[in-house]
Amino acid sequence: RRAPYAHRGSKRIMRRSIIACLLVLLAAQPAAAADPELEPGRLVRLPDDRKLNFRCTGTGAPTVVLEGGYGANSLAWEPVRRLVQGKLRVCSYDRAGYGFSTPGPLPRDGASIARDLDRGLRAAKIGGPFILVGHSAGALYARSFYARRPRDVAGMVLVDPSVEYQDRRFAAAFGPGAGSLQPLRDRAARCLEAAEKRLLPSTEPSLERCTPKPNANLSEAVNAARLATSLKPETWRTQVSELETLLTSTSDQIAAGPQSYGALPLIVLTADGTYAAAPEPARAALGTLWYGLHRELARRSSAGESRLIAGSSHLMVRDKPAAIADAILEIAAKTKSAKVN
Repeated sequence: RRAPYAHRGSKRIMRRSIIACLLVLLAAQPAAAADPELEPGRLVRLPDDRKLNFRCTGTGAPTVVLEGGYGANSLAWEPVRRLVQGKLRVCSYDRAGYGFSTPGPLPRDGASIARDLDRGLRAAKIGGPFILVGHSAGALYARSFYARRPRDVAGMVLVDPSVEYQDRRFAAAFGPGAGSLQPLRDRAARCLEAAEKRLLPSTEPSLERCTPKPNANLSEAVNAARLATSLKPETWRTQVSELETLLTSTSDQIAAGPQSYGALPLIVLTADGTYAAAPEPARAALGTLWYGLHRELARRSSAGESRLIAGSSHLMVRDKPAAIADAILEIAAKTKSAKVN
């Protein structure tokens, strides 16, 4: 029996294309702004004495909480924050083990991340209602937080989101191994082992990407800070755990949580270029499946909307920040209208 969207002779090419795109989809993150990388925003203390770093600007309710994708710290959201902070209070933060936040105990799954965010917001006295905004893997963590505090969530914007068990859906369409995060996990594990042995930075091809190359647009101090972060074993330990749990225990937790979001204002944004680098016929088939998963997610709410954003790669935070900001402000307007009515 032929796989959907493809002839049998194309299946191997498609699986390779999927894996290559997933490496970009999860691993590549927007370059952070310059000098803020050298200083934390506001460090708040958790009950176990760890610290989370929050960066909050603007005023107005609801409060927007930004949850980054795999490998992204709080500064990845700067293009969106700048567009929203004039109208609402906006908070991004470094998850445990990222940026200026203390590493957390393993595993770093959705439940652990949502618990940290919950406790961090309470410690910082940042109250709801919240509009949750999650990019990529961060969408699963935003949904984990919703399951923990549904009454405090006024709406959600999910940006080219990862979805629970997405690897199974890719495998069903394109064959075993399609959609697996194992290649990315293996690469992070190699970086972890090298960091533990103090072998980084390295020119060995399998380790070269563990450390960032100097960026001419950033100061020497910022480049040094970014390099120092990549040399820490805890950086890679955190990332390995997130990858190991994203489509296992994190997905299990989402599946065990609310399957309906009632009439919660929800906008799901899909980048039309997430799989633009894949060759045909894989490109069209991948885009169709990806958009379909997002439409399914939007239907979890009777007020859910699914939108295809033209001209964007998976890094919509960088490519189309205005589309994200517009969706956030739309959700805010709906929550205010609901209060009036």
